[in-house]
Amino acid sequence: MCVMTPGEPVTLINPFEVPAGRDELFIGGWERAAEFLSTRDGYLDSALHRSLDPSADFRFVNVAHWRSREAFEAALRDPAFPGRRMPFASHAALYMVIRR
Repeated sequence: MCVMTPGEPVTLINPFEVPAGRDELFIGGWERAAEFLSTRDGYLDSALHRSLDPSADFRFVNVAHWRSREAFEAALRDPAFPGRRMPFASHAALYMVIRR
């Protein structure tokens, strides 16, 4: 069993359900959320990916790196975080590297 040490770097992997024809609305919302998070302590980077298959269940996936779980969770608790207003289902989870 892997036990996470507080302060250990984490990777956020967040697939989104975005119906066809809603790409620009989603991307605009993602950009606002990413800009906000990029100013928070512990943020390292993020990248938005789009599926090559237009029929994929998760057409967009965000991958972000944070210095720690605590830093990420603190950023999300900020009442000004614009990501709460995104009208698209997401399936976010934090991951830690266990093998290279």
